[in-house]
Amino acid sequence: MTHPFLDLPPLSAAHFASVEDRVARLLGTGHDVVIMQGEALLPLEGAIRGTAGPGTTALNVITGPYGQTFGNWLRDCGAKVIDLAVPFHTAVSAGQIREALAEHPEIDFVSLVHAEAATGNTNPVAEIGEVVREHGALFYLDAVASVGAEPVLVDAWGVDLCVIGAQKAMGGPAGVSAVSVSERAWARMAANPGAPRRSYLSLLDWKERWLDGGRKVLPHAPAQLEMLALEACVERIETQGPAAVMGRHRAAAAATRAGAVALGGGLEPYVHAAREAAPVATTLRTPASVVASELVARALAADPALPLAAGGGALAKEMIRVNHYGADATAGAVQGCLAALGAALAEKGLTVDLEGARRAAQDAWR
Repeated sequence: MTHPFLDLPPLSAAHFASVEDRVARLLGTGHDVVIMQGEALLPLEGAIRGTAGPGTTALNVITGPYGQTFGNWLRDCGAKVIDLAVPFHTAVSAGQIREALAEHPEIDFVSLVHAEAATGNTNPVAEIGEVVREHGALFYLDAVASVGAEPVLVDAWGVDLCVIGAQKAMGGPAGVSAVSVSERAWARMAANPGAPRRSYLSLLDWKERWLDGGRKVLPHAPAQLEMLALEACVERIETQGPAAVMGRHRAAAAATRAGAVALGGGLEPYVHAAREAAPVATTLRTPASVVASELVARALAADPALPLAAGGGALAKEMIRVNHYGADATAGAVQGCLAALGAALAEKGLTVDLEGARRAAQDAWR
């Protein structure tokens, strides 16, 4: 007995390299791209441990939980870390980055999350990249949530290390990820005695065993199904056109935000300014009398397939996430989430306007 997922011919080195090339084109980069055989936390941690060490002074921008994680990794590497934290309902500005760099001219590494799906904000990477480039620091960017939902322009923005995953706006698998690496990032790793070697975290192993050999022989058996799925979702973006895919995510975010405001019941956008709200997911704040996780549970009881989640950790009490990304970046998914949340709020005795929310979301979809 066979199956479409079984008995496939081996993935060749040339095929693997061709997928890397397509990812590079998606990111607008001439830098090396390495596709790593694991979820995006693998290259996110590997890139930090490869380039940071006791001699590093890092500016770590915190606009959500992943920024906090990066700071922990940097400290664990022995780096001196200067955290720049902003409230999760907003974004960091290029001016704040410039001030931090001026106050600490020794900074030689900047870590930033482009879009925080966990908190619903997005940061102005183009402007920040210009400031970081002027300062001369190495620029590390987590674009896992943003790629596919908004532009990610590695070379134009001066990004040295850019990590992406396929599981959100790209609509692909979670078990494979990619990182673009600039020449100066490779040089930083080569000079770092603490960079992982002979390790699953090692980017240098990939460089020496894969890139430096002309990508002729894979260093180990690839995760074949995940690689084929990644190739398929990149091909889908190429076919539909990146502008159309990103436009659908922008429309979903605008519709969710407008619909939630019109719905009432005490719901309001968690990220205050629409320009700072990420197109990949919209976060909503619940009224003080309502526990967000309980409201989400009630909404999902009516339709478990809805892309709804409560915030993580302490945010579970006050934050709802509408994860309108990938296959859920549709008007139907947005309308379904608003209807289910409205019904759950009404059950708690709160006044909601379901028809008003429907119309507002429909009008905002553009």
